[in-house]
Amino acid sequence: MKQWFGAVLAACVCVMTSGSAHAQDEAGFQDYLVTLRAQAQAQGVSRATLDAVMPTLTLNTRVIELDRAQPGASPTTSGILNFAPYKARHVDASRINRGRTAYQAQRFRLQRIERELGVPESIMVAIWGHETNYGSVMGNFDLPRALATLAFEGRRRELFSAEFIATLQMMDRGLPRSRLLGSWAGATGGPQFLPSIYLRLAKDGDGDGLPDIWTSDADTLASIGNYFANAGWRAGQPWGFAVNVPAGFDRSSITNRTMSPRCPRVFERHSAWKTMAEWRALGVAPQTRTWPGDRVLATLLEPDGPGKTAYLLTGNYRVILDYNCSNFYALSVGLLADAVEQ
Repeated sequence: MKQWFGAVLAACVCVMTSGSAHAQDEAGFQDYLVTLRAQAQAQGVSRATLDAVMPTLTLNTRVIELDRAQPGASPTTSGILNFAPYKARHVDASRINRGRTAYQAQRFRLQRIERELGVPESIMVAIWGHETNYGSVMGNFDLPRALATLAFEGRRRELFSAEFIATLQMMDRGLPRSRLLGSWAGATGGPQFLPSIYLRLAKDGDGDGLPDIWTSDADTLASIGNYFANAGWRAGQPWGFAVNVPAGFDRSSITNRTMSPRCPRVFERHSAWKTMAEWRALGVAPQTRTWPGDRVLATLLEPDGPGKTAYLLTGNYRVILDYNCSNFYALSVGLLADAVEQ
């Protein structure tokens, strides 16, 4: 009986402590909203939008839990994983088949966007497939609440306070709050744009005057194409292709001597740049396709290590990395794009 009473007492104390901590967090959050409102007002957000949104906001503890579970949220780092298991999950038969269906259904739109922007139809479809499984999974977190919570948490306050303000600016442009749903980290719509990206690059693809990346496939695909064009996609160049590297290849001769300040762990796995003619002279050979022009530049990436499938990657691969700076993501987008247009 004493043991039971002690356990109950301990549980009660735990609940009371948890409740008290939450109350303190909520009070701190409400205090922070005063600062956030002032910042939004200074950025030109209307009083009507501020009055409609700010009093409704409460702390979303689930968003904080999800953010703290991210690899970058802790000092520990994991080793480099193999690409093959990731590829099997993200370039699987189901995603390829759905992509081919979407590709054929949207070709009358995709062809027009490619003519206008120079971005391949299949790349737009592959991004759509990777981000939201062709518009079927877009997230249901209320963006103003999620982004205000992340700004309050403080790990990336500058980023998320800016994205919160951009969300309010979207509302000032006429978008209802009910439309502004997305991931816990603020990505929204078919392309999973952050609000600031929506304001800068979302594109009206169906001519109704408002970029609607939530319910309009035309606007979603046009917005993805516009992002890639803005990021520097070069029409007529592949993103890359699978190659075989000869046995005994001297990898020390292709070491990358320069490092990008953005996503260094991603780019440190790439070789130095060489022309296609130079790679061919080194004995590297495409697995299934013909060589592009001799003067096209590419880097070599061996995601599963020597002796496994490697890839020559052009500048267009870097554009995919601009969308999501992950080698596994960018490779999977390229491979899915190749598969859906077959």
